[in-house]
Amino acid sequence: MSDWVSFAEIKRRVTLEQVLRHYQIDWLRRSGLHQYRGRCPIHQGQGTEAFHANLERGVFHCFACGAGGNVLNFVCAMEGCSIREAALRLQEAQGEGSVRMPWVQSGGTEGRKLVTKKRRDNPPLGFQLNLDRRHPYLARRGIEAAVADYFGVGYFGGRGLMSQRIAIPIHDPGGRLVAFSGRALDGAEPRYRFPGGFHKSQVLFNYHRARAAGQDRVIVVEGFFDCMRVHQADFPSVVGLMGASLSAVQKDLLADQFSGVVLMLDGDPTGSAATTEIAAELRPACRVSQVLLPPDLQPDRMSADQIRDALRSPE
Repeated sequence: MSDWVSFAEIKRRVTLEQVLRHYQIDWLRRSGLHQYRGRCPIHQGQGTEAFHANLERGVFHCFACGAGGNVLNFVCAMEGCSIREAALRLQEAQGEGSVRMPWVQSGGTEGRKLVTKKRRDNPPLGFQLNLDRRHPYLARRGIEAAVADYFGVGYFGGRGLMSQRIAIPIHDPGGRLVAFSGRALDGAEPRYRFPGGFHKSQVLFNYHRARAAGQDRVIVVEGFFDCMRVHQADFPSVVGLMGASLSAVQKDLLADQFSGVVLMLDGDPTGSAATTEIAAELRPACRVSQVLLPPDLQPDRMSADQIRDALRSPE
């Protein structure tokens, strides 16, 4: 099996209908011209109408277990594997106008459920913070009101670790809130405050939203405001390292979900060195391109047009 795979090519050549047939999912009923619905083959729930599939668009969604996406997401959910592993399997299975999938178990799919990696180091929070998302600091940093709402960031005036800071929600790969980071308003140290016991190496900021964007390519930046500004420039598939290094878990998250990575780290010496190191780590698993910024520039200080120009032709 080759280590290289094009997600876009797989989705173009392998249809959802082919994959449904090879999993012997023959109980779906037509509910429209290209629309089918029935019991979910992923979580084997009892709801007879929960699973919806549109064969023309090649997408599916289960309203019971929440699984959804394209043909790659379907194989990933059925097999309990990563997106990249699903793509590699489909690539190997392609034949002359057909798809042969020998890994499908003869015993069917009963008992299978959508599998996600457990991340015990960052348990979900049991609370929210009441934040002022219209605080002047956000406008000074060039964050539009709609973007502040989208990311859920805002000023926290209450007591505790985030007091008198801009609180930034952080989610795990499944979209569960696991921490807040507090940004100082007046240059106080530490500039960013994280709760004790939070392991940022286990997550990528904005990963769950970037994955939901459904693109094969993701832009990687260093910080929270870098991420927000790139998103604001109409690039929703963007994640933040929350630093200038890439952990093994973060590498797996990127390689499992995206076939292409664009590194757009800060232009200072730390960012430049990190770009070279991270590119070398990622290249065996996916396509990597680089946006090399001038030494005095970073994404959160760039206008939307500057960001678009920089990302138009990464090296």
